Amino acid sequence: MGRKAKVEFDEAAPDIDLSNPYGDPVAMLDYREYLVREKWIKIETAKILRDRLRWCYRVEGVNHYQKCRHLVEQYMDATREVGWGKDARPMELHGPKKEVDSE
Repeated sequence: MGRKAKVEFDEAAPDIDLSNPYGDPVAMLDYREYLVREKWIKIETAKILRDRLRWCYRVEGVNHYQKCRHLVEQYMDATREVGWGKDARPMELHGPKKEVDSE
């Protein structure tokens, strides 16, 4: 029994009506759990890349600018998508925009 090259999950995003997300509470909770699980996967991926980058900095010494550049780019791409604030939520879950009266 060998090791798999890539881990694959058979779980997809739950079916939910995003125009009325609170219409089906069970589907909404499943969707939130799915989003949290995907967010944790991104966070753990960023942590692994950070550890690899630290190791590369220590090993390469003064040449880390050239030798570790690919890890820096991967780490920066991985950290751009990670965040827990309202701005990190999908746009469909932000709710309707409030109009401001200009008087």
